[in-house]
Amino acid sequence: MDVIYHEKSKQFHLCNEKISYIIGIMQNGEPGQLYFGKRVHDREDYSYLINHEIRAMVVGDSSDESFSLEMNKREYPSFGTSDYRLPAFELLYDNGSHVSDLRFVSHSIRRGKPSLEALPAVYTENEDEAATLELLLRDELTGIEMILSYTIMRDHPVIARNVRFVNKGKEEVSIERCMSLSLDLPDHDYVWMQFSGAWGREKTPVEKKLDSGITAIGSLRGHSSANQNPFVILKRPDTDESRGEAIGAALVYSGNFLTQAEVDTYGATRLMTGIHPERFSWRLKKDESFQTPEALLVWTEDGLNDLSQNLHRLYRKRLSRGAWKEKERPVLLNNWEATLMDFTEESVLKIAEKGKEAGVELFVLDDGWFGKRNDDFAGLGDWYVNTDKLPHGIRGLADKIHGMGMMFGLWFEPEMVNADSDLYRAHPDWILAAPGRERSLGRHQMVLDMSKDEVQDYLYERMHAIISEARIDYVKWDMNRTISECYSLGREAAEQGKTYHRFILAVYRLYERLIADFPELLFESCASGGSRLDAGMLYYAPQAWGSDDTDAVERLKIQYGTSYGYPISSVGAHVSECPNMQTGRISSIATRGNVSFFGTGGYELDLNKLGDDEFEQVKEQIVFLKKYRGLIQSGNFYRLLSPFKDNYCAWMVVSEDKSEAVFAYYRILEEVNPGHRRVRLQGLDPDRLYRTRDEAYYGSELMNIGVEISAVPGKKDAPDGDFFSRIMVFES
Repeated sequence: MDVIYHEKSKQFHLCNEKISYIIGIMQNGEPGQLYFGKRVHDREDYSYLINHEIRAMVVGDSSDESFSLEMNKREYPSFGTSDYRLPAFELLYDNGSHVSDLRFVSHSIRRGKPSLEALPAVYTENEDEAATLELLLRDELTGIEMILSYTIMRDHPVIARNVRFVNKGKEEVSIERCMSLSLDLPDHDYVWMQFSGAWGREKTPVEKKLDSGITAIGSLRGHSSANQNPFVILKRPDTDESRGEAIGAALVYSGNFLTQAEVDTYGATRLMTGIHPERFSWRLKKDESFQTPEALLVWTEDGLNDLSQNLHRLYRKRLSRGAWKEKERPVLLNNWEATLMDFTEESVLKIAEKGKEAGVELFVLDDGWFGKRNDDFAGLGDWYVNTDKLPHGIRGLADKIHGMGMMFGLWFEPEMVNADSDLYRAHPDWILAAPGRERSLGRHQMVLDMSKDEVQDYLYERMHAIISEARIDYVKWDMNRTISECYSLGREAAEQGKTYHRFILAVYRLYERLIADFPELLFESCASGGSRLDAGMLYYAPQAWGSDDTDAVERLKIQYGTSYGYPISSVGAHVSECPNMQTGRISSIATRGNVSFFGTGGYELDLNKLGDDEFEQVKEQIVFLKKYRGLIQSGNFYRLLSPFKDNYCAWMVVSEDKSEAVFAYYRILEEVNPGHRRVRLQGLDPDRLYRTRDEAYYGSELMNIGVEISAVPGKKDAPDGDFFSRIMVFES
């Protein structure tokens, strides 16, 4: 791992064992993107990658018309001179001009990786893990400075990028657009993969062949959203799960975002990601600065499983923080689908006691414990215990749960408020609302203006008081409402373009304050399921509720799609009521468990309502989960058969040392008289002998011959019905 500077050619080479990223200062004084991909040899000069040619209708440099920005790859492009592609940044000056000319001034190279002020980012635990290059650019006319930051990781084929703007001029300037990453690629022979959906069907892989024009996704909902996710993959057309080149781009941010690829008329591709420029405007006064979120580039030549595994390792080890970042997650039981908001201390304790009998380690009380909260219409924002339901308070309930030998968790939705609440009646100016306009409702609630210090302080004080008094071990932090009427009451008009970004910064800040006070607390983020499952949130909460859709068959798709960008340990997955609350589908307790294992694992039902046989299965599931969760949550995850393309789904996890593996397959619908079918496993040591409960196989057999999945040993003549699943453990 290194950052090499060649003074004569003014070129920088960031490299580790797998990748190279080469930047050159071009003749106009701005940095150009010369190469990104597989590691290449270092050399003094790669200037042959800079284009010089005169073409009709191409605008050239004033001193050399053969040099045009339109024909070259740029590191952080502006608009308005000789490049007509969409820019990475746009500044508006007081005279109405949008033209900027930021040129290279100096550079610095340091070991390690600096943190970002008030924003989540990948980190290092010692200086030898990374090297960071910073390029200082300045516009001599206006005094605006820009610092482009690049970090090359030693152990990951990843480049981390961010940008900081500083106003060193005499006049104010407005930032109208500021991407975190721009990458110009020399061709467009890529398939674009995005992860789309909606509530209850998050992160469906969608593929499109890049062609001339713009391919883009984004969110203007105030959060990253279930509709689109701030993570995309560009893969070569022949790339699959086990081979081929691919580039991943992830934004470490939880608010409005834009990710796009523009293919120009000459076949080059410009990939960008960052804060969505729509409804964003950040006014910088003299000596003020603005920091963009971090973006990550990951590269592989070994297929999509390898790309995902590299991100999984990075997120587990160097994005998530604190006591729980790589710790085995507790088996939890949540009361939501069992009771909704209709519960008492007695009924909750009865559910918890059965959970303890089954082997549950953490009991979670969900929505309905505070204020006058008996339905969705009232009480949200009034973070005071409802003693009609819980006469001994949260402390009394928590003490009883702790007394059973379990941890205790609690649900909050701090960013929202009901109109029917004491909080709203006391502070109607604390919500986001356009002056004189109707106030929209979502789930009968409005959005608090988190950008206001007094709102943050109220939420911090109430949450701190409850967590500390009751010795809470886990917090489920929910967000069940997309932002609308994003206007901060009491702020001047010029400040309104900052509101969306200030909102998410305030969410991060509230997390930071609570984490500082309660470093052992396990946070799970939730936004009506997976609507804010992004890299930014993993910095604060190492796991997120994967989806409100708990149906096991639907979860195959949700968890499969989520795995492209996020580790198994980050995805909350539970066994829930049957028939399922969302789909009405009936599936076995075995299959529901076999799906939930490949997440954090847990239960969301009243175990007292299960028959003896099903309850015994739950106990066995929990024994299995406790034995293998360390492997499942920290091993290398392989996607084998996609439920989006097949009647089968299959995946597996292999330990880092390849000594053991857990393989699972799922048949969605029963087949009549099926043909024989085998699935080849991946990631094993070909020379090891792996034992299952009944047999032993060499890794070479399992990876080249495979495992029979069309019939079940011992039951080949009997149909097993729809939604069948099986798990196999291989140990050497």
